[in-house]
Amino acid sequence: MTGEFDLIRQFFTRQAPSVHVGVGDDCAVFESEPGTQIATSTDLLLEGRHFFSDVDPFKLGHKALAVNLSDLGAMGAKPIGCLLGLGLPDFNDAWLARFSAGFHALAAKHGCPLIGGDTTRSEQGIVISVTVFGSVTAPFLTRGSACEGDDIWVSGSLGAADVALSLLMRVWQGEVLSDPEHELLEKTRPWLEMPVPRVELGLALRHLAHAVIDISDGLLQDLGHILQASNQGAVLQLSQIPVNAAIAGISAKQKRKAVLGGGDVYELCFTAPVRGREKIRAVGKELGLSLSMIGTITSENQLKVLDEDLIEIQDLPSGFDHFR
Repeated sequence: MTGEFDLIRQFFTRQAPSVHVGVGDDCAVFESEPGTQIATSTDLLLEGRHFFSDVDPFKLGHKALAVNLSDLGAMGAKPIGCLLGLGLPDFNDAWLARFSAGFHALAAKHGCPLIGGDTTRSEQGIVISVTVFGSVTAPFLTRGSACEGDDIWVSGSLGAADVALSLLMRVWQGEVLSDPEHELLEKTRPWLEMPVPRVELGLALRHLAHAVIDISDGLLQDLGHILQASNQGAVLQLSQIPVNAAIAGISAKQKRKAVLGGGDVYELCFTAPVRGREKIRAVGKELGLSLSMIGTITSENQLKVLDEDLIEIQDLPSGFDHFR
């Protein structure tokens, strides 16, 4: 390989029938369906901050796009295209082949072709920036529409990604894991490195849900964003929150922290009126996805979590904060 433009042509140029002008020109030109608006979101992933250096590049390519598609899912938007910014310390054909394969595989699955971007040399490790575009029609799914009396739902299960991250951080710091901890890491690491964006669920919720958010920074923190934007409160039942089966054997204290405060989940948390329960359950059945009702929106303007004895938990974990 001789340079940047060879890199782009070899690994990141694909045909996109719905795009008039794509990778290789100064701008991409694409269109959405008539009567729709464009939803867009962007995320930045830094080596050593958002991913470990030994991650499988195929999985990294998948996750780089997945975390953005998750945002489109939370807005009930249909993916239509994406941009990729990539900073690399050097050219590595094998790494690029795996990374681009993971990226393009997920892009093809969700009809979200790569239509442009930029590449450059990085002096500080790998830097990845992805921007996605989706088409969406009103009423929009936002964080600020939760209503008193709404049920609170969550998709999938929680906690495994946080446990994997905690174990990998210990390894990175030089600790030696025990055999059971190694087994736990093998069980949980896929949930951290290959999240599933709930795009289809977001589209199905457009006329059922009031407020929606994806759980990237922890259930309590992200639900808190809904409550703040909606000027509402909530009561959650800890026993109703779905725990990933991979972490069933850890202590109750660790499990509570992982489920309530652990991020990198990319499931959807949403509120919906009581009358929509059966339709929501039908959506979950149709998608083959577990949807759990975990609490209620209240007017008290505070977030409470009740334990198995319906006693309020006082020492709630905090979510992820890039600058904390």
